[in-house]
Amino acid sequence: MESQENNLNRRAFLQQTSLASAGLLMANLSETLGNNTTKRKVAMVGTGHRGTGMWGTPVVKEFGDVIEFVGLCDINPGRAETAKQFLGVNCNVYTDFEKMMKETKPDLLIVTTVDATHDKFIIRGMELGADIITEKPMTTDEGKCQAILDAEKRTGKKVTVTFNYRYSPHRQKIYELLREGAIGKVTSVDFHWYLDTRHGADYFRRWHRLRENSGSLWVHKASHHFDLLNWWLESEPESVYAQASLEHYGKNGEKRGNNCRSCDYKSSCNFYWDITKDTRLTKLYVENEKHDGYLRDGCVFKEDINIFDKMAATIHYANGVNVAYSLTTYSPYEGYRIAFNGTKGRLEAWIKESGKMTIENYDELMLSRNFGDIEYIKIQQAEGHGGGDARLRDKIFRNPTAKDTYRQAAGSRDGAMAILVGIAARKSSDTGQPVKIASLTDLKPLAVKSY
Repeated sequence: MESQENNLNRRAFLQQTSLASAGLLMANLSETLGNNTTKRKVAMVGTGHRGTGMWGTPVVKEFGDVIEFVGLCDINPGRAETAKQFLGVNCNVYTDFEKMMKETKPDLLIVTTVDATHDKFIIRGMELGADIITEKPMTTDEGKCQAILDAEKRTGKKVTVTFNYRYSPHRQKIYELLREGAIGKVTSVDFHWYLDTRHGADYFRRWHRLRENSGSLWVHKASHHFDLLNWWLESEPESVYAQASLEHYGKNGEKRGNNCRSCDYKSSCNFYWDITKDTRLTKLYVENEKHDGYLRDGCVFKEDINIFDKMAATIHYANGVNVAYSLTTYSPYEGYRIAFNGTKGRLEAWIKESGKMTIENYDELMLSRNFGDIEYIKIQQAEGHGGGDARLRDKIFRNPTAKDTYRQAAGSRDGAMAILVGIAARKSSDTGQPVKIASLTDLKPLAVKSY
């Protein structure tokens, strides 16, 4: 009888305990779901025009309900304070990166510093517990690239590289058509990018003009394009042969000054640019020159310029595709021409990027079939790198776990393969010899990229 009574009491106890536990669990779950206001903590290092314009103001405006800026860091204290005003946030500003990371403990660290310093902040940021969002290029040489890959494995944190061009509807349509086999098997690509005398020249005014800062435009600019190729072809580069020169800017100018505002040749120089007409850049840079002496409106003919302004490369992919690529930095217009040659046809586009939408308000692809009609495909234009900026930010901050139908999200391997083409091209330009991608890091090119 006592045993039966004990069993009944035990059964009642377990039942009550289970109900209580379930009730507590549901209460906790209800509280979690009903008060899901926990925001991801975000910090930024590098508060210049790109950081504040692409990853600052619009992120606060669009995603303030799911993220919170907890720290802004820059070597220039005035610029960091200006960035805080632009963003309209209440976080602290820092010039000491370690202090910011240890005090704020961000979930996400946005790295938008000078390219050659990306590795330092990416690696240390992961070591201090943050996932990384880094502007392209991920870094500037193969040693730094390997160090980032090693740190990601060691820490278990994640590096996201912000290749916004992947997200634009126009480039996405190219990806779709190639995947559908619209031109059969792709065998070769002609890809030629033109920077105009406004945008192209601007790289020679800023810190980018020095190879030790930017890795040259082979890395800073062209890696953007190499990533598109890697993504479109769903393969990885195997070898690069390149030639390049500096024949227009830098030492080639007949007259030069230190910067546009102080130049004696304002009235006669076609490249004269008055930065004070841009309120945003004036506040960020001109008003903060006293802190670090950085001149945002440097002369494009400075003799210390050591990057190339004309570049051409032949890239061989592991899947057999050959690419002819070129970059010109002093064109009368901005944009590119691209053509994919396949066993069943050709897909091509001629895109002008004026910084604003054209009168037609669409971009056009021409699909030519070997034994069929020519088809013209129109894609609606959108602001912000063809509409890519907003879609990329939404993926990162609003819907990070959403299905990646077109494989647009880019990680450290994507970032590495993009810069390794540029690094190889830079080395080939210097030596006159082709460079194998596999000789640069421990990554071995894949003929068909696995996702």
